[in-house]
Amino acid sequence: MGNEKPATVQVQSVDRALAILDILAVRGEAGVTEIAAELDVHKSTAFRLIGALEQRRLVEQVAERGKYRLGFGIVRLAGATTARLDLPRESQPVCERLATELDETVNVAVMDSGQATNITQVYGTAAVTTRNWIGQRTPLHATSSGKVLLAWAAEDQLTSAMDTLERYTPATITSRSKLLSELDMIRERGWSSTNEELEIGLNAIAAPIRDGSGEVIAAVSVSGPAYRLTVESFPAVAEKLCVGAAEISSRVGYFGE
Repeated sequence: MGNEKPATVQVQSVDRALAILDILAVRGEAGVTEIAAELDVHKSTAFRLIGALEQRRLVEQVAERGKYRLGFGIVRLAGATTARLDLPRESQPVCERLATELDETVNVAVMDSGQATNITQVYGTAAVTTRNWIGQRTPLHATSSGKVLLAWAAEDQLTSAMDTLERYTPATITSRSKLLSELDMIRERGWSSTNEELEIGLNAIAAPIRDGSGEVIAAVSVSGPAYRLTVESFPAVAEKLCVGAAEISSRVGYFGE
């Protein structure tokens, strides 16, 4: 019972903070007194909540008026959401061009509950199979897209992935230290690869897609039979793929450092 009250207070504070954002969205600008009256709280409470939002840049003060308005942090959050929603549409033409240039199957995948889920796919004319990967969830450690997503994943996502290094082929990486070392290399060179690690005879390369904040939100990959998409061809193919990944990133709001 003793722990319920603090939890209730925290939920109430979150609810009030969200209410402040709603008030500013409707009014455009509002002072502490107005916000406190709207929330039916003391001015000190309103000021504390506004201060927390201001630290996150979700609200900002209009200095000459002593009032507050929505801050750039809202734009950043909205932009990240828009990027994810627009990703299939914005990546489609680039994937079509890459499939033509590379003559192999091109996919875009996102992180989804500890796995990589493919959301876009375009076949190259040389594709030996018409297997549909859209909507398919694949393991992070055994796919090129998954490795890219893992390389820039949050610490908790990386830790969780390390607990389930299932073997799919003799080449699948199941060693934590080896996988961590490869993720370091991926971050350094900017692309990943798999050499028959998910399926015998299937190779793939992937590059990161970033949103307006620079966060890696997806990976674009090219896959093909190992006899055609050879290990020796990886660097040259990766160079073209990275150009495509950069273009998709710019289409969803990323313009570099």
